[in-house]
Amino acid sequence: MLHLIGNSHIDPVWLWRWPEGYQAVRATFRSVLERMREYPEFVFTCDSVAFLAWVEEHDPELFGEIRRRVAEGRFEIVGGWWVEADCNLPCGESLVRQALYGQRWLLTQFGVAATVGCNLDPFGHPATLPQLLRKSGLDRYLFMRPGPGELPLPGAAFWWQSADGSRVLAYRVPHEYQSPGTDLDEHLRAALAQLAEVGADHEVACCYGVGNHGGGPTRANLDSIRRLDGTDPFPQLECASAGRFFDHLEAADGARLPLVEGELQPHAVGCYAAHSGIKRLNRRAENLLLAAEKWATAAGILSGGAAPYPAAALTHAWKQVLFNQCHDILAGTAIPAAYDDARDQLGEAAAIATRALYSAAQAISGRIAIPEEPGTTPVVVFNPHPWPVRAEIELEAERGSANRVEGGGEVVPSQATRSHATVPWRERVVFVADVPALGWRLYRLRAGGPDPELEPEASPDQSTLEGEHLFVRVDPATGWLASLRDKASGAELAGESAPHAVVIDDRSDTWGHGVRSFTAVGDTQIVGAFACRSVRLVEHGPVRSVLRVESEYGRSSLVEELLLGRDAHHLEVRVTVDWQERLKLLKLRFPTALQNVTATHEIPYGHVVRDADGEERPAQAWVDVSGSRAGLTLLNDGKYSFDVSGGTIGMTVLRSPVYAWHDPAPLRPGEPYEYLDQGMQQFTYRLLPHAGDWRSAGVVRLASELNQPPFALLESFHPGPLARQGSLATVTPEAVVVTVLKRAEGTDPGHLGGDLVVRAYESAGRAAGALVGADDQVAAEMTGIGALGALQDGDHHRLRRHGGERALPRQRPGMEGLKQRERRLVQLGGQAHHPRRAPVASVRQQPVGELLHALVQVLVGLAGTERRRVVPGIDGAAQHGHANGPTADVEAVLPVVQQRKPRPGTAHIDPRLRGPLLPIGIADDVPVGDLVGGGHVLQRSRKT
Repeated sequence: MLHLIGNSHIDPVWLWRWPEGYQAVRATFRSVLERMREYPEFVFTCDSVAFLAWVEEHDPELFGEIRRRVAEGRFEIVGGWWVEADCNLPCGESLVRQALYGQRWLLTQFGVAATVGCNLDPFGHPATLPQLLRKSGLDRYLFMRPGPGELPLPGAAFWWQSADGSRVLAYRVPHEYQSPGTDLDEHLRAALAQLAEVGADHEVACCYGVGNHGGGPTRANLDSIRRLDGTDPFPQLECASAGRFFDHLEAADGARLPLVEGELQPHAVGCYAAHSGIKRLNRRAENLLLAAEKWATAAGILSGGAAPYPAAALTHAWKQVLFNQCHDILAGTAIPAAYDDARDQLGEAAAIATRALYSAAQAISGRIAIPEEPGTTPVVVFNPHPWPVRAEIELEAERGSANRVEGGGEVVPSQATRSHATVPWRERVVFVADVPALGWRLYRLRAGGPDPELEPEASPDQSTLEGEHLFVRVDPATGWLASLRDKASGAELAGESAPHAVVIDDRSDTWGHGVRSFTAVGDTQIVGAFACRSVRLVEHGPVRSVLRVESEYGRSSLVEELLLGRDAHHLEVRVTVDWQERLKLLKLRFPTALQNVTATHEIPYGHVVRDADGEERPAQAWVDVSGSRAGLTLLNDGKYSFDVSGGTIGMTVLRSPVYAWHDPAPLRPGEPYEYLDQGMQQFTYRLLPHAGDWRSAGVVRLASELNQPPFALLESFHPGPLARQGSLATVTPEAVVVTVLKRAEGTDPGHLGGDLVVRAYESAGRAAGALVGADDQVAAEMTGIGALGALQDGDHHRLRRHGGERALPRQRPGMEGLKQRERRLVQLGGQAHHPRRAPVASVRQQPVGELLHALVQVLVGLAGTERRRVVPGIDGAAQHGHANGPTADVEAVLPVVQQRKPRPGTAHIDPRLRGPLLPIGIADDVPVGDLVGGGHVLQRSRKT
């Protein structure tokens, strides 16, 4: 049997702007419903929840008929994500939010969530995706790219497994995800021929229906299915849903399908770098939203609920970000006008996040006791990370008011730097701030002369930087590093002299079709490099020294400012490039002296080891090359395209093909084409030399600090209940990375007692113990609940489940006050033999996610009476549950890591648990079917 999945892949934005995509969605759905009335066997499969939200908002009558067809089983919803997003470029949390907001919307509108993941058109799939899918309630996966010629697989159908053991049943759609609107004879023959080539000896399916700009299955399509059914050379043809096909596939062949581990790459490698602007806007909006959620949550805690949590605004902002992660937008392959819309929408998201961030920060800083000290200006520095951060803080001030900076009564290193304003009464100062974990610290700017004891010795020359940990020398002839030495180990990381800013002739189309490497193969070749014009020392003070390197190529210019902090372990480089080249590519290369390297790339909520073979590959905020005794990590704040060749890292800074140019269309001479990435852009990267393995060098934390830096607020004198410094929570060790602190979805923004969500992941791929601590004042004084205590080792806390929540019982009066110390709370699971990790599963003893949740509830001081409520289950039926204290309607803490691989079809039940165990879904920010309680994993599969 050949299962025919009727669909209409719709690109909401591509060769058109979103209003045209909006209309295409409505027209397609109307056509689909008409075909259902005419052909009773016809079933339609739809993905991208945003499309349904559009229709629900503006065409209630059409949406009502869709709802009836969904209940009937003929309008199938798959995907579960807000859109078909690019899967390589969004951060891990963005992929979680795609499912969180998508599945929540489906549960709200239809009472069911999707179970089939669907990304037919995106350009590759990271190794961590099976776990993210599985814990989102999506245990099947439909995709098409990369094709058989790009990535050979053992069959069209297989079990795809991530490092933690999570697996999904995956199927690569043959031939095309769409078809012509005419007879399907040729389309079906091509699909069957490709299935035969890959040796598909199992249940098979193919997609049909007019797509890209919408349309869906036509009368001619459906008539030809009736005519061709069972005729030579076709097998029985059945109009099927994706879910029904997977049911048949698993039942008939599931036990014998092959297992595939790792990423599914590559396709269209040019998309990793195309349109630098949209990628930078995406990275910025993601991090602003995550920071805003943390501080809005903190402000609610510290203000006793007086600072409202802007839930609706943040949700709207996230949906703007998620929509613009659509594969053809974020990949850089749409028309120019589409990026005007994307800039506006991502700008709106960033503005909402920034407003929420600074409103929350003002609410906190306004409660800090700041005694008046004439001649000083108070400054509060905030750290969004649950670990202490030492950072260089820059701010503008009135000239003469910031000659000295003090913190805790002591002078801290500071120096003047170039102001962003060209006026005589303003100046810019940079100082070193040590800020507590997820907390704040008060500093004071003071007039007067700097402390002479902090002044550095004169710099020896104009091309050398030296701090406590690093020695850097720039070759004035090349404008790049002649030496990058780790002073502690003596390791010299700089490689042999080679061009740094390399220009490559890139004649490939916008997608980079047919290219796997941009290093002198195929349609690409190195045509030159930026030539150094000057190297000079522009800053030298007690905080840092700065070298400015200016280079040129053709009509383009490049400025790299190398900043080395006095006690920094990394070299920061701030880049300004004015690019005026066409059909060329700029790659910054970082040759090292390392040999036989292991190349590690960050991917969404994890990392992966790849061959150092020069192929272009996607990565998030860092790439590392490590030898036997030393290594170098390259960190960035908005680039995604890299290659590693031997010990050399290459970072693709930009590409300049024609907008939305698809091979084999020729470029006609004399046409006024628009080219990508023309003009000015700025970004920052860091080079981190390290001894041994990257895990011991703080790479993940440093990348987080670069992308979500501490920030400062100028304040005034006023009383307040908060001390000059405070910390909401600390989490150790470094491998446990907390990415999210937010109010639970569905929580009343004005209700302080609502649940909070803490999301964390184990980043090193190794077993680890977790220590959690909090500030005594935050835990007691500011919540007014000094009698509350922290969870202890070995304590058993009954975990009630209700409607997808986890609620801990009310704390007992008289418990020991929470001290400012760390308590060993949990032993995390891990797999030391495998380098790739992602979040979302379970742990030994108490899961860290649960205990962080408990800690936050202690901080908030939840109170309330036990109550009973009716909530929708995953299958849409009403289920009953109990909860202690005020709780949210639909979101719970996501566990931290997967400790072991549960046997399919088994359930590990803790007999100590009491009360009902209800399904938990991604709508609740936790995995469908995964319940964690006591020290045991409760895995519920389809068969149990």
